[in-house]
Amino acid sequence: MKVLLINGSPHTHGNTYLALSEVAGALNGNGVETEIISIGTKAVQGCIACGKCNATGRCAFQDELYNKVRAAVMEADALVVGSPTYYAGPNGSLCALLDRLFFSSKPYLVYKPAACVAVCRRGGAGNVFDRLNKYFTISNMPVVSSQYWNSVHGRDAGEATQDLEGMQTMRTLGRNMAWLLKNLEAGKVAVPQAEAPVWTSFIR
Repeated sequence: MKVLLINGSPHTHGNTYLALSEVAGALNGNGVETEIISIGTKAVQGCIACGKCNATGRCAFQDELYNKVRAAVMEADALVVGSPTYYAGPNGSLCALLDRLFFSSKPYLVYKPAACVAVCRRGGAGNVFDRLNKYFTISNMPVVSSQYWNSVHGRDAGEATQDLEGMQTMRTLGRNMAWLLKNLEAGKVAVPQAEAPVWTSFIR
């Protein structure tokens, strides 16, 4: 079993990375392999709604970051997405990547357990948590919970480790995800059969 963790911060080893590393440590301690991919500091192409992915099954833009994350998603059994809080929302570069990834690669995401992690100085983490969870809940992905909302506080690099409750929440999240993955593996229950999509438009 393997979990992909996406570090949506431009700081490769900042507070978001520390929070995700705490989740990864708990997963590793429960026998689950992990990989952390950081989105880095390069500009990230956003979705242009061209619809090409409907025909090809992948985004029309073949940038290195998208290809790397897509390949990792295909291999992983679960997903954790972490982001710093910018103006009470997730990092825009992260959302640009996720918009393309979830729209073009949904078949590789459905029914994989998922969770998000929000890191903030003081406030706005709830909005990050809400926005990121929407990617999962529109994609038939079971959302893994913890003992509290998945947020960690810290501004300067390394301060996240001082949020003892936040770090504990991360470890609990990792253990809960490992527990769910093991139960899914043991149960081997077939996923529900999907109905044909129904689209309702209110424009007449």
